[in-house]
Amino acid sequence: MAVPLLLRTPAAAPARPAGLDDALASIEAGASGAAVTREAAEALLDARGADLDRLLAVAGRIRDNGLLDAGRPGVITYSRKVFLPLTHLCRDRCHYCVFVQSPGKLAAAGISPFLEPDEVLRIAREGAALGCKEALLTLGDRPEDRWPIAREWLAERGYASTLEYVGDMARRILAETGLLPHLNPGVMSYDELAALKPVGPSMGMMLETTSRRLYEDRGEAHFGSPDKDPAVRLQVLEDAGRLAIPFTSGLLLGIGESVPERVDTIMALREIAERHGNLQEVIVQNFRAKPATAMLAAPDLETEEYAAAIAVTRVLLGPGLRVQAPPNLTDPGELALLLRAGIDDWGGVSPLTPDHVNPERPWPQLDELARLTAESGFLLRERLTAHPHYVREARDAGADWFAGDLGSRLTALAGADGLAAVDVVDVTRVADAVRAERVGEVVTYVVNENWDWGTPPAEWLAERADGDRATTEVCIQGFSPLGAEVSLAAVRALKAARPGIHVHAFNPEDIARGADETGTSVPKFLRRMIDAGVDTIPGTRPRAAGWREIVTAAHRAGLRSTATMVFGAGETRADRAAHLGVLRTIQAETGGFTEFIPLPAPSAAGDLALAREVTAMARIMLAGAIDHIQATWPRLGIEAALPLLEAGADDLGGTIGRVSPAEFAAIAAAAGRPVRQRTTRYA
Repeated sequence: MAVPLLLRTPAAAPARPAGLDDALASIEAGASGAAVTREAAEALLDARGADLDRLLAVAGRIRDNGLLDAGRPGVITYSRKVFLPLTHLCRDRCHYCVFVQSPGKLAAAGISPFLEPDEVLRIAREGAALGCKEALLTLGDRPEDRWPIAREWLAERGYASTLEYVGDMARRILAETGLLPHLNPGVMSYDELAALKPVGPSMGMMLETTSRRLYEDRGEAHFGSPDKDPAVRLQVLEDAGRLAIPFTSGLLLGIGESVPERVDTIMALREIAERHGNLQEVIVQNFRAKPATAMLAAPDLETEEYAAAIAVTRVLLGPGLRVQAPPNLTDPGELALLLRAGIDDWGGVSPLTPDHVNPERPWPQLDELARLTAESGFLLRERLTAHPHYVREARDAGADWFAGDLGSRLTALAGADGLAAVDVVDVTRVADAVRAERVGEVVTYVVNENWDWGTPPAEWLAERADGDRATTEVCIQGFSPLGAEVSLAAVRALKAARPGIHVHAFNPEDIARGADETGTSVPKFLRRMIDAGVDTIPGTRPRAAGWREIVTAAHRAGLRSTATMVFGAGETRADRAAHLGVLRTIQAETGGFTEFIPLPAPSAAGDLALAREVTAMARIMLAGAIDHIQATWPRLGIEAALPLLEAGADDLGGTIGRVSPAEFAAIAAAAGRPVRQRTTRYA
């Protein structure tokens, strides 16, 4: 006989499965989705320690490839929502649930059997005022079948069923607040789903588990709960697929299911997704024991076990499905582990209402969630209740994911990429907080000038030797018209005239040209540059052929460089995110970038709003990798420096003979921050 979960003690770490080596080798060689056997998946669920690290690395790569295919590399999503618990009554008796209450407990607390319509709309309006776009309607399953007071409340207000009330409130929320309802009322029939589709752009119901044992055996988590019959719940998912309803589902871990049952659940979800294409996300939720429940004494899911389950879910589902983990059910310091495990969505997060299902676990503040996400190298973006590809397919190809005017409502709130339209103010505020966390308040600059090929080095330097304008860095953009050898000779002359001057010279395109002109390899030409006195190189012209290979070779030769990106030349946000991802990867390999410089294309030279957005995006996506972000004022005008500092920049770059240190100090003071002169390498 199975031991009831409420009597169980935490399990010891699993013994290392015999097939784990083969399973890891298989997925590291590229196996995912249906190519991974059931036996391999079961072995991977028991990965711990170094084995878990290998599993997470594969899951992360699969997720990254999926985001690239989706057109949003490096972007983790969430939905800004308001949580509306229409009723805490339910006909089920799940042993872990604290959301459901009896009529007596509700009455003792002065709580109505259902949330009254005026209260629903009041909360929804407050959420809309705080920028929410989703109204999550969550409630117990068909309480009128168990509780007379539920039937009476509904009848007094003219409703034949709880689901009829759900539909009416969803309609009113749409009409009176503009929020998009996400309907989560539990088990529904085909006809009930069809009736709610015109007012629900998305719906959801956790599968939780396919284990019949947990449903049929006395003392197990789902015993006595008619709506937790796995066959019934799978039929709901099937019917939602037939109706083309964007649908959320998932699995609940740690309620007594076995390792094979976990694999069964993941594979069942994958089959639904493959058959219908409507499964927009799979939530992998960890059990948390709650007071006043039958499972109060049951152990919470262990962290490494949870990470392994997320990673195996990602491996089995492949790159095309979104995988979600609720951020409030994991301690903040462990969220990075969930990102490593392959999630790409945090789900709904509310700035207004608590998580009524897990009231002991408050939502993270959105700015804090963005910062924690950024520390793992990802940009947090808001999505709508329906995931972006459904929005794009309905808008661009007329797909029938949404009934009535729901498609136009979603489109009105979405950007071109199908995510929620970007609020640049929100992004820059997060970026500025990340800047303060990573580099503090000091604004830096370097005194430099661009080399003038028409002036002899000694004479040029003598004019720039004294006072607060004393040049510490000379920049050489491009070769002399007389070629590479003359250019290297000029560097030697500069160093001879002032040995302490820092020479920042020759971008990757110049280096390729120099190697070609001198009939040598790139590594050998880099060595000649170093011998001549070049100290660092500009990382400009990143679209030039061989740019990545040359920059990497320069770093490995000991030449650090700036990292750059030209923006406003017709590229998309996804293109920018992909480029920032490449820079982050190179930095992880070489550590050679000193700072990031966003460079507006000539056509974007007057677009300060775009410059602020790109600066903020870079600050967030490069956090912990390239921590100095330059305010790109030379092409926008010095008046742009202050708003760029407020968007996440910490450096004003060089004076380049156009601006005095006193002017930089005044700009920093206007931002309320101190200023300090630096060297090229940020000493």
